[in-house]
Amino acid sequence: MSSNSASSSDLLTQVRSHEVAIAELNNISSSRAVYQRKGNIFFQTTIQKATVFEQKQLDTAKARLQKLSSS
Repeated sequence: MSSNSASSSDLLTQVRSHEVAIAELNNISSSRAVYQRKGNIFFQTTIQKATVFEQKQLDTAKARLQKLSSS
C-alpha cells in the first residue's frame, strides 16, 4: 500500500492493530516465544524488539493519519 492510497479508515485500522499488538506484548509472559513477521516469514525475536518494532509502526501510521487529516 503506498502512502498516497491509504484511506483514513485503513490507517485507523493499522493504528488499532499496532496498539493491540503493543498491549499484548506488554502483557505476555517473558517465558513465551515471540515471533515477528518479515515478508512472508516469521522470525523468533525478543518481546522488547517486537515492542519497539510495533511502536515504530504505530508512530508511522499515526503520522500518516495526521498528515491525511490536515490535508
